[in-house]
Amino acid sequence: MGVQHPLGIIKIKKSKMSKEGSTEAPIRHPINFEHPDFLDPKKLDDEMRRVFDICHGCRRCFNLCDSFPKLFDMIDESSNEDVDSLSSEQFTPVVDACTLCDMCFMTKCPYVPPHDFDLDFPHLMLRYRTAQKKQGKLALVPRQLAEIDRNSKFGIFFSGFVNWISNTKNRIFRKILELVTGIDTRVQLPKYNSETFSSFFRKNINKITNNTKNNERKVVIYSTCFVNFNKKNTGVAAVKVLKKNGVEVQEAYPGCCGMPFLEQADLPKVVEQAKKVSNDLIKWIEKGYKVVTLTASCGLMLKFEWPLLLPGNENIKKLSSNVMDIDEYVVDIANNEGLQDGLKEIDGGVTVHHACHARAQNMGIKARDMLKLIPNVKIDVVERCAGHGGTFGVMKETHDLAVKVGRPTVRQIRTKNNKYMASDCPLAGKHLKQLEADTNISNDEALHPIELIAKSYSL
Repeated sequence: MGVQHPLGIIKIKKSKMSKEGSTEAPIRHPINFEHPDFLDPKKLDDEMRRVFDICHGCRRCFNLCDSFPKLFDMIDESSNEDVDSLSSEQFTPVVDACTLCDMCFMTKCPYVPPHDFDLDFPHLMLRYRTAQKKQGKLALVPRQLAEIDRNSKFGIFFSGFVNWISNTKNRIFRKILELVTGIDTRVQLPKYNSETFSSFFRKNINKITNNTKNNERKVVIYSTCFVNFNKKNTGVAAVKVLKKNGVEVQEAYPGCCGMPFLEQADLPKVVEQAKKVSNDLIKWIEKGYKVVTLTASCGLMLKFEWPLLLPGNENIKKLSSNVMDIDEYVVDIANNEGLQDGLKEIDGGVTVHHACHARAQNMGIKARDMLKLIPNVKIDVVERCAGHGGTFGVMKETHDLAVKVGRPTVRQIRTKNNKYMASDCPLAGKHLKQLEADTNISNDEALHPIELIAKSYSL
């Protein structure tokens, strides 16, 4: 059996297994995408069959996403009811259904490294998708949507027009958009800010009150593409909360973290963005600043995915150990110096959607921990995938599947019957809010948890 390893393909033997499953913390190997074995058709096919055979024998992940039901149904309906009965062409639907949420790796699979079986299902799907890209088999529109910085410059400049034309109420325009691009007419697309968060920060940072300065606390907010271009309010809330607590705040947006390129298996592009962004942010770290991220996917990229793609890059190593999620950072203040007085009760309760890419950061449920600092707040946590997965929830071809994956999550949210919903993933939050429109959630989309802290402070 072959296993993808930083040094290439290694062999393992089932017979040497000493235990059924691993009880140790999961680890990941570097993604050595430039190694000749990485895209070798025969070795890739062999590895897919090895992993699928183990998954077939376990089936613990059947309820996480549609990749696993698709795989298990195909095996059960095959002539011999085993993986050997499947053609290589049958692998594609399994790969297409994977959103790289990492939940099988992080929460369910007993055979992840350091177990001898050495399974990393999401990164294997990424490997297969990389091979598809090389063969020209990936769809054009999602690849173009991944060009976030390019597209958003246009979106910001014409924000009024773009927001109007992309509104679901504009059925004629949305139908045309669907016919031309494949973007589903039913999907509520993110709106563009009228200005970037970076621009807002430069104009207004000196107008935001700063409490007694904490000389030990300096952060640079990596505003992320979504906050910079689509949800400025999250960044504004973060700045106000941090300055309320005496933190010196700067802002930087050298470019997108590359998660959209990762989803489209454009690994050279991810590496390009990683080098570009890290070369800028490392300057702040060298001046004693911590880097604070505002969306879960971006935090995951900086902390974990970049070091796997560029394991020898010293800037990225140093950066990854100096990055904190905004929720994580506020909780750190609370645990060490204590937060400034002034947090007041908010009525109605909060349902926290623990987003997959927040869970994958191995930091606990920091959104919940931060919101518990609000006096007498009712908090309920929902830990299921929203199903959105970047463009997965947007394209007509996969939107219904994204809805299918998200519905169990929505049912849990509905039963909590809280006034607010918070999520560290803005796209997941928007997707879930659209699916559960019949509840009493007060906002038209999920808030970032930091926005509720700002609300509690009356900022």
